[in-house]
Amino acid sequence: MSIDEFDVRAMYASMDAQRAALGLSWPGVARALWDQSAVLNARRGDHPISPATLTGIAKRGDCTCQHALFILRWLERVPEDFLSGPAAHRGHVALPPAAEDRRLRWDLASVYTALDERRRERGLTWRELAHALRCTDHQLTGIRTARYAIGMKLMMRIVQWLGQPSATFIYPAEW
Repeated sequence: MSIDEFDVRAMYASMDAQRAALGLSWPGVARALWDQSAVLNARRGDHPISPATLTGIAKRGDCTCQHALFILRWLERVPEDFLSGPAAHRGHVALPPAAEDRRLRWDLASVYTALDERRRERGLTWRELAHALRCTDHQLTGIRTARYAIGMKLMMRIVQWLGQPSATFIYPAEW
């Protein structure tokens, strides 16, 4: 099975192009991303996304899977749009809609359950699966107890290995 890499820098370039087209500064982009969930943010009193988090994506070459959803929602794109391989075999499943009282989130518990079930079906150890997904076994088993996020590149390798569209594991959340 071929697993394409999520191209974080291409997602960043798309965000930067939209930023420039709208005449926004990086603080303006951070506000625009945050304002997508304005009602939820007011209710929760969460701290907003930092412009440095956004500009650091290109330098780091990765971002959290949850931060990627803020960006993808703003771009009106799906994670599969930024996979490095040919687009022909991917299909297109839209992200679920989210009103201003919600934000899109990865359901890490569902990802872990699906991953563990498929791993068992295939008779793989965590270490063997980690090798196939180019990570450590601890990164995979840690998803079970992860509170917020994992790296977006790893998330998309997992989704592809499961043979599911990313939207299967994304929902409009109240957190």
